[in-house]
Amino acid sequence: MSEDPTPGRVVLINGTSSVGKTTLALSLQRAAPDYWHYWALDQFRDGMPPRYRGLNSMKGEPGARGLNVVPVAHPSGKLAEIRFGDLGLRMLRGMRRAAATFAREGNNLIIDDLCLEPDYLWDYVRTLHGLDVLFVGLRCPPDVLMKREAERLGRFPGTAIRQDERVHQQAIYDLEIDTSEQSADQAAKAILGRLSRGPGTAFSHLHKRLARI
Repeated sequence: MSEDPTPGRVVLINGTSSVGKTTLALSLQRAAPDYWHYWALDQFRDGMPPRYRGLNSMKGEPGARGLNVVPVAHPSGKLAEIRFGDLGLRMLRGMRRAAATFAREGNNLIIDDLCLEPDYLWDYVRTLHGLDVLFVGLRCPPDVLMKREAERLGRFPGTAIRQDERVHQQAIYDLEIDTSEQSADQAAKAILGRLSRGPGTAFSHLHKRLARI
């Protein structure tokens, strides 16, 4: 029997929709001198049956049980929000555990995700415990987010702004990047530079915090 492989490293990129996660992840993948596999929430979302991807679906309907985009009232006007039902949450948990198994089999992994709820972050902290994780937070000003969102097909106005209020809750990062100030190639270079200096420490701090909750 072959020996157990050396676990791969993980770069977890967290940020709102339209902040530039995918563009950065693919730029990092191209720039890295070794093999890094790209792993994204969008890939798992697109694998859901269409009827479970709802647009203001009502309780009990398939769209409400999967991934549902719903309008919400907000001081700045009506925004849109993504909500996951029981089947959507099951998919997210499976995605995180599959990512951990993939990395433990020796694969370097770039994860493109958004931690919409603190529980999503804590689940990552538990699931990836013991792996070398570099936690990267992406941000940009609201006006830039709104402009980018308006330029993308199939995006609901206000979704990114609503997410931006939520995705960074309780997060501690190894590296934070403002994508309005750095290009994807510049940000990828910054991540590679941080990787060259050794393992990330953010997840270790978060794991200690989790133990006190």
